[in-house]
Amino acid sequence: MPKRFIMITAPFALIALAVLVVVVLAMNRPQPPEREVAPSAMVVDVIEAQASQGFFEIQAQGTVRPRTRTSVAAEVSGRIVKVADNLVAGGFFRAGEVLAEIDPSDYEAALLQAEADLASARARLADEKARSEQAARDWQRMHGEDREPGELVLRLPQVAGAEASVQAAEAAVMRAQRNLERTRIQLPYDGLIQSREVDLGQFVSTGTVLAVAFAVDRAEIRLPLPDQDLAFVELPSPGADRPSPSPVTLIGSVAGRLGQWQGQVVRTEGVVDEATRMTYLVVEVGDPYGLLGASRQVPLKIGTFVQARIQGRDASGLMELPRAALREDDTVYLANREDRLEILPVTVIRSTAQRVYVSNELEPGDRIITTALQAPVPGMRLRVRESTTPDPQLRLLPAGEMVANPDNR
Repeated sequence: MPKRFIMITAPFALIALAVLVVVVLAMNRPQPPEREVAPSAMVVDVIEAQASQGFFEIQAQGTVRPRTRTSVAAEVSGRIVKVADNLVAGGFFRAGEVLAEIDPSDYEAALLQAEADLASARARLADEKARSEQAARDWQRMHGEDREPGELVLRLPQVAGAEASVQAAEAAVMRAQRNLERTRIQLPYDGLIQSREVDLGQFVSTGTVLAVAFAVDRAEIRLPLPDQDLAFVELPSPGADRPSPSPVTLIGSVAGRLGQWQGQVVRTEGVVDEATRMTYLVVEVGDPYGLLGASRQVPLKIGTFVQARIQGRDASGLMELPRAALREDDTVYLANREDRLEILPVTVIRSTAQRVYVSNELEPGDRIITTALQAPVPGMRLRVRESTTPDPQLRLLPAGEMVANPDNR
């Protein structure tokens, strides 16, 4: 019996002994040194606020159109007997140059006929005037100067009829001369042919379109602007003769080459588009092809799609920041001198998809946090990682300068 008891109780005794040993060792172990828990700091990127000295930049886009485009139509009928070599698509012509000629023989004959009729009418007028003078002398000889002769006696109605015939004949001569001149197709400006619709030997009637041409002295670009952008650009009043002082830089690609051209806002269209709620500005560029003396490394071709950057109003004293630096409720996060978080409300003057302009609640040199913070708490510790390279988009236009900036503002 004792042997059986020992076999049963021995395992439990060993377990109890092991537990006792562990407890004794745990109670007698040395205490670890206490460490002061260092508060964690959030790593953030910052940019330095700087007061701006420049202008707002308004961006838009549009297509280049000619200021003057003409559908050249025949003013007289006849057969085309001459076509100039430059009457082809893309052909350049000078003002007054004959581009095509309609058979003038019928109109030359009509002019000769009108000149003959005029000569006949003038001869008849001279005859009637001579008869009137003779009648006046006969009346004076027979009745003296006491009685005045009547109009019929002096043949004044016949003289007036002859004068009217002369005027009608002169008008016929002028009309015949104009018709003869109209057989020579000319335009009053230097330009390019866009398309040609007729060829040598073709019979055309009055009103037949012969070609489409446009002037190369000026090109225009219609730029749509939303209402919120209109307040930041100087615009000419409707009907004003003077153009806007706002210069415009146009950037586009022509034949795989990136070109840049300078233009000027010359007018607004004066209405708000009902479909898009946009107001259209018209920008003008002189000598877009460089055919009239302007130096053009890349010609501004009609139909080119361009990005426009309009120099707006003076923005001196404002701060321009990346759009991501503006937080909820129009606030920005600052890292103060103790590298702690401050939340500063700002007044937003202008906001775009990429940039934001605020008034001077910020001071030059303030460190603005650009890192997204999940749970910002004023006073939280920060570990600042300052940017070594300035943001290439963080700038305004210096006075008188236009900058090709990649962001679409």
